[in-house]
Amino acid sequence: MLRLYLLRHAKSSWTNPALADYDRPLNKRGRKDLPNIAHYMQQQNYQPQRILCSGAMRTRQTLAGILPALTTDCSIQLLSGLYEGYAPDYLLVLRDHAQNNQSVMIVGHNTGMQEIALRLIGAGDRALLNDMEIKFPTGSLAVLDFDVPSWNDVTAQTANLSDFVKPRDLLPPQDPIESPQSEMEPDTPFSDF
Repeated sequence: MLRLYLLRHAKSSWTNPALADYDRPLNKRGRKDLPNIAHYMQQQNYQPQRILCSGAMRTRQTLAGILPALTTDCSIQLLSGLYEGYAPDYLLVLRDHAQNNQSVMIVGHNTGMQEIALRLIGAGDRALLNDMEIKFPTGSLAVLDFDVPSWNDVTAQTANLSDFVKPRDLLPPQDPIESPQSEMEPDTPFSDF
């Protein structure tokens, strides 16, 4: 069985209109959401073997915020093709870069996140799917499982939606996972990832 984690970047800042979209950092709310997402991933034992991440600042910062939750080794690759990608682009990136890993995470953007999830899902919790059809908010995580041997066999409606969680669904952890943003001033980018 193959597992795909789709993580949309956390909420980003629009305070500097002169900043290129690619370089926009996370805002205070986005940084605040990351420990909750990381804690949830740790509780659910969501441990991707490989992470494919857009090269944009907000996706790299999102990735940096969840790394403390990962307790197993994983390989990470930054890919510019995820920045403006749509569903077909995301599927091509997945097939080209998932290699022999059983579990892969894509940290990316909408509309690509929502489109690829909705195209791939053929079964799963109907309430979660209805929620995702309405919106795939920033910081949301979808977990899709495939009963196929290879990423090349992943096609439309072959996924089972196992989970879909939004930041507003999560309570702050009792013992927060240490994260780089906890020591930062508002709207200050994380170190480049």
